[in-house]
Order: sequence, then structure tokens, then C-alpha cells
Amino acid sequence: MRIAYILTSLGIGGAEKQVLALAERMAARGHAITLLVLREPQVNQWFTRLPVHYLHIRKSPGSVFGGLLRARRVLREFQPDLVHSHTFPANMAARMLRLAGGAPRVVSTIHNVYEGGTLRMALYRITDTLAVHTTAVSTAAAERFVKLRAVPAHKCSVLTNAIDLTEFKPSTERRLFMRGLLHNSEDFIWLAIGRIAPAKDYPNLLRAFSRVLDLEPYARLWICGELPCGLSPEGLFERSSVSSAVRERCIFFGVRNDVADLLDAADGFVLSSAWEGMPLVVGEAMAMEKPIVATDVGGVRELLGNCGSIVLAGDSTALADSMLVTMRLKASSLHDLGKAARERVSICFGWERREHDWEQLYARLLADQVLPEVKQSVHG
Repeated sequence: MRIAYILTSLGIGGAEKQVLALAERMAARGHAITLLVLREPQVNQWFTRLPVHYLHIRKSPGSVFGGLLRARRVLREFQPDLVHSHTFPANMAARMLRLAGGAPRVVSTIHNVYEGGTLRMALYRITDTLAVHTTAVSTAAAERFVKLRAVPAHKCSVLTNAIDLTEFKPSTERRLFMRGLLHNSEDFIWLAIGRIAPAKDYPNLLRAFSRVLDLEPYARLWICGELPCGLSPEGLFERSSVSSAVRERCIFFGVRNDVADLLDAADGFVLSSAWEGMPLVVGEAMAMEKPIVATDVGGVRELLGNCGSIVLAGDSTALADSMLVTMRLKASSLHDLGKAARERVSICFGWERREHDWEQLYARLLADQVLPEVKQSVHG
């Protein structure tokens, strides 16, 4: 097969990482692959050896038109059998390319339960005939888009994110080295990963961590993620109205490429999101055998199963209480929880299984086979 993937950017994010991993695995299986990226290269972005075509699209009609013309030229030269796009901007671009005769078959993937308001959902609905199929990274995301009539149920299926169990494998030596390097040999370290954005609800996390510190003063919080332009860590603290004690026990690492190293060094992983699709970082933390406390959003429950604590989104008290309960578990209980989490990822969310699922889906779509409605590809 010849497959063209369309992404909004290659910036450091879960969706981008997942698409690159899929594209590279399809290339390793012998398929011809090319990537089209709507935006210009980013200062911090994922690396790939696959061919990448940057369309340099910005928020103006002329830029969009010019970028789509460039994309059509690339696709006519590449002659794909199928175009697979990811997230709203790329999904719309792919559908416009289909309308312009530049894409033979289009598959759209939804990466979040929330990809915009009423207008975006209407655009999904209006342009649905330009895509042969839509997938979602979680059942929660698929069901919401079907309910909003953005996607018809008979054209929607679920293929969850996958985790690289080779990359995310715990190492005692690496853990000791990282904790020594960061001078945190005795503290209980909570790690949160994700861009500083409303979806991640970091004010909720900081308020919860403030409550944790009141009862367990040896705790620390590490945050890994890109700050938006114009916002500093100090500004986030001020918005969250937290004390100086919280600021002293919290470290912002910014954008990092050594997530596995930091997960190894941490004692627990916490997710405070207000909405999600299926957060890749939760699966990565599970693979690293970390105890997890997460908000009940998107596909978190589908991913985590019984291998962690789930609390209501926006409830900082419940989030703090679950963090405290986790910190007070016996070492043997934490060990068993971590082992169960990695086993669940291995069975349900490993890449070997998922790349086969994608290849089979592509083949069925190219053969014009009818697919079952909102078919869940993982059970737990």
C-alpha cells in the first residue's frame, strides 16, 4: 500500500508521536509512506527519517489555499492508495484535498473527545461524505462524536493508542541515576506530563498538590510540558492561587524528550485533565509500572481499567485524596499495582497488535468492505 499521513504539526505531543510511530511501523512492514504537515517545522518536534512535506499553512485564506495546492502536487506525485489524517485541521485539509481530486480515499482520526465547538462539529458532519471512514482513539470519543452527529455510527470505529513496551521499560539503574542527578533520593515524586493548556487543567493539579503537601510535606511534583507563549511557571502559580510552599516543591521541566527517564525517577503519575481522547502518557506510565491517579475523562477508564485510581474531573479534593491514598500504600501493593498496569498495556495496548489492526483496516477500506459500527478494538 501507498499511504500518506497528514498531521497539523510534528510538535512534541501525544497525537503526533502516535502518528509517527504508526507511519514508521507501516513503512517497516513494506508500505510506501509519506508525511504532509500543515504547519512549518517547530523548534521542539519529534524526529523521523520518513519523507516530510511541510505545507507552511497559517491562519489566512491565501495561506490555506496555497498550502492545499502544494499538498495536491505532492499527492499527485506520490499517488497514494489512501490518505490518513489526524485531528480537526488535518482532517479538514484531507477532505478538501479529496474534493479537489488530490486524495483517492481519506481516513480521518479523532484524537480527543473535544475537538472544537458547534461549528467544527457541523464541518465534520457536512464533509463526512469526503471520508471513507473515521476512527477514534477511544470509545468515549467515538460515542461523543456519533451523539453530536459529527460522524455516523456506521462509518466510525475505535482503534486505541498503542505503547512501545521496549522504549517504556522500567530500569532500576536508570531510576537511581536520575534521582541522584536531580537530588531527590527520599521524596515521593509525582510526575505530570502534558502541554500547559486548559485541557490539562493544571490549576486543578496544583490545588490538589497543595492539599497533599499539608499532610505529606515530603512530596514533590514534577511537570513536563510546553508553556504557551507569554505564560511563565510563576504565572501559572498565580492563576492557581497556590502558596509559596507549593512553588518550592514543584519543578517545571518544560519540553523534554526523556520522558521514560523521568517516569523511571518518579514514584507516581498524576493526570488532572478536564478532557482527553486517550492520553498516551497514562499508557506510558502504566508500562513503566507506576501507580496512577487520573481524572475520569475521555478514554482514561478504558485505558487504566483497575490498575489505578480514577476521580471526577475538576475535583481537586478528590484528586488530592487519591494521591494521598496512593502514597500511603505499602511497597508491595505499589509493586503489584505497577506489574498489573504493565501487563494490561502489554495485552491490550501493545504496538504489535495495533499495527496489525491498522493494516487490516486499511486493507478492508481499500477493498470497500463494510465495517461494523463503532467497533471497540480493546476490552478490559
